[in-house]
Amino acid sequence: MNHTPRTRTVVSCALLVTVLGAGMSACGADGDPLSAQPYDAADQISFSGPTDEGKPVDPDKPLEVTLTDDGRITDVTAQDATGRYVTGELAADGSRWHSTSPLAADAHYTVRVSTEDGDGAPGRKVLTFATSKPTSKKRLKVTLGPNTGTYGVGQPVTAQLDQPVRDKAQRAVVERALRVDSVPAVQGSWYWVSDKELHYRPRDFWPAHATVQVHSDLDGIRIGDRLWGGKSPALKLTIGDRIEAVTDAATHQLTFYDNGRQIKQIPVTTGKPGYDTRNGVKVVLEKQSFVRMRSTTVGIAEGSSDSYDLPVYYATRVTWSGEYVHAAPWSVGSQGYANVSHGCTGMSTSNAEWFFDHVRPGDIVKVVNSNGDPMEPFGNGFGDWNVAWTKWRTGSALVNGTSPAQSPQDTARLQPTAL
Repeated sequence: MNHTPRTRTVVSCALLVTVLGAGMSACGADGDPLSAQPYDAADQISFSGPTDEGKPVDPDKPLEVTLTDDGRITDVTAQDATGRYVTGELAADGSRWHSTSPLAADAHYTVRVSTEDGDGAPGRKVLTFATSKPTSKKRLKVTLGPNTGTYGVGQPVTAQLDQPVRDKAQRAVVERALRVDSVPAVQGSWYWVSDKELHYRPRDFWPAHATVQVHSDLDGIRIGDRLWGGKSPALKLTIGDRIEAVTDAATHQLTFYDNGRQIKQIPVTTGKPGYDTRNGVKVVLEKQSFVRMRSTTVGIAEGSSDSYDLPVYYATRVTWSGEYVHAAPWSVGSQGYANVSHGCTGMSTSNAEWFFDHVRPGDIVKVVNSNGDPMEPFGNGFGDWNVAWTKWRTGSALVNGTSPAQSPQDTARLQPTAL
């Protein structure tokens, strides 16, 4: 059976269509249709779009490919010039495909449609089109963090927005466009910390030695009536060994683990009554070889019995409010026996130097059995890991209550992804 060009043209296909290839025989030399080269399926499908040929496509309108003849659509891929794919759904009978994610404005797309006729012969159609420019110059800028580099297994990914997004539907558009891919693949989700900040973390800590790539597909995507996505640089994180430091405030000991193996136990002192160290999981924020610590910075009046002004060495910061793991040579006599600090975890200078040399930002520092308040989930460092996974999931705009959103694509985004 041969497919020869027909006199009618493809209707609703006025999107700068480029047909690749001419009509070809659908049967191979041996008469087996499955061994044939794909024929030109231009006269079998229609492609939704504007009525005036040659004009850019409205990016707010979904793509739709419909079969107009016997057979079925077997596959559709739509991709823009930057490599972004458009997700879509194919009807069970293969009669129709439609997009389920928005198009970007001012972009160039290539759509590849594969079909087969009633005899099983394969067909192909390639369409190219451009989308119109955004109707507004207002762009949402997203700054992804942290900076590209190597981090511990507890490092969350952050997204800072330069303007608030409050509407849940608009948040869903933003969140769908923020991609986090890892090797090995892990289950993870974004959490809206505020109208201008999102955090992403896996269900559990990142696997040791994982590679994490983060990028935004928001450029040119319509978020609201007068708001469109802007460009954002991508970032790549390399995850190091699984380092965990667990301080037991009751026994005054810090136990250091490397990939689950106990490496060292260090006598420490934590916060005394009234200044108890926060309980819970914290993440190393930064390391400073020298810090001048003054009590006035944490609200202790100068001249009071609790005031201090000290040079501190080998300081590993775990909260922005001033909690560190650091050298405290003045309290060596109490280390391993009593809690006498103003909230920090103090140890000898030699132990503090060892600790300083063996941790990096993103490593886990956990405190147990303290009388202090729980570590804040947000705003004072990275307390993200103190939020139960079931609650964390509800912080996503793609989740309705405790149930996944209706869209299968949204459900898939909350499952493991891999590079």
